[in-house]
Amino acid sequence: MFTGDGQERHLATTPIFVLLSKEFSLGKIVLQHEYAMTAKNPQFQTLPRRQFLKQAGHAVVATAALSGPLSVLAQDNSAPLVFALVGAAHIHTPNYIRILKGRPDVKVKYVWDHDPARAQAAAKALGAQVVDDPRVIWADPAVKAVVICSETNLHRDLVLAAAQAGKNVFAEKPMGITAQDSYAMADALEKARVLFTTGYFMRTDPAILFLKQQVDKGAFGKITRVRGSNCHNGSLGRWFDTDWRWMADPKIAGVGGFGDLGTHSLDILMWMFGGVSAITADIKVVTGNYGDCDESGEALIKFKNGITGTLGAGWVDVADPVPLLISGTEGHAYIDKNLGVLFASKNVEGADGKTPWRSFPARLPEPMDQFVDAVSGKNVTTLVTPREAAARVAVMEAAYKGAREQAWEQPA
Repeated sequence: MFTGDGQERHLATTPIFVLLSKEFSLGKIVLQHEYAMTAKNPQFQTLPRRQFLKQAGHAVVATAALSGPLSVLAQDNSAPLVFALVGAAHIHTPNYIRILKGRPDVKVKYVWDHDPARAQAAAKALGAQVVDDPRVIWADPAVKAVVICSETNLHRDLVLAAAQAGKNVFAEKPMGITAQDSYAMADALEKARVLFTTGYFMRTDPAILFLKQQVDKGAFGKITRVRGSNCHNGSLGRWFDTDWRWMADPKIAGVGGFGDLGTHSLDILMWMFGGVSAITADIKVVTGNYGDCDESGEALIKFKNGITGTLGAGWVDVADPVPLLISGTEGHAYIDKNLGVLFASKNVEGADGKTPWRSFPARLPEPMDQFVDAVSGKNVTTLVTPREAAARVAVMEAAYKGAREQAWEQPA
């Protein structure tokens, strides 16, 4: 069932906590960020810029001319896939380390981060080698894929370098600071014909998958309005005071609380209902715990197909009980984190809107597992494309502009 944002979903949460607390610098804050919703709802538990540019922006060594189909990028299944962790700044990095360590078909050879202490901690957890220059990673033909968990303002240079070197790329969300940067990354990744995905894990949730199926089948008739919401109490709980402080600095992260959590729900809305023609928003500071970093917001969205959407997100909510709602002329559905999926449709037998729906598709693997599987040569059709990831940045950028100018804005 649906477990909300920011929290990865796993049944064996206690062993994971113990493992990561021993092997990676992981405090109480990230555990809350990763697991707060499932802990409260057990019935839903499931599984200096200049220096950087000097290092990463100089001549990148390409490993090979990539002219064939994506399948040629897969490594021989008899040997472990060689990965590198490029940046360990993101709050989800400990979970990715856990996943990679748990894959017998993966060996993480290198870790790079501009913060030496952070690089050392991640490398120790992974049994990997620290490098002080990412060009070492780009130049090593053994490295088939990179996981980029740096601060967002470093994504563009790292992703462009990785693409030029022919490395498959997992880059944390959001893809970039601006639409322009993000579309430049998408262009480079597509030109290089490398695999890509990002951490939009809500797409793996059975409830979300079920409702997308019903949307695609026309069970709602003409859909008129939709709502996505993704909130937690991170600012109230001072989650970003220490290790993750950069995430509450929009100059580094690109966004504040609204964009950080809102990008997940925005991805689901755009995945289900298509492109956005215009957006506006009210985005605000609430507590001031992180200076002028926004902590809450609400957006109004015009989709290209005529659907009206709303998007709520932020770090100052004590509850977020209804993360998705869909309303149409022949059906209605919403996800209630306490009750489940309430689904009514004149086109689906048993969908009375009163009894929680019980039949769902199987949960998909985590985005990181999907990425590893794809790099190994498996036919994975559920990866987020570079252009999808860039489009979410473009819409979010327009939302922030709309909030500043109190006007409707068209995404780039």
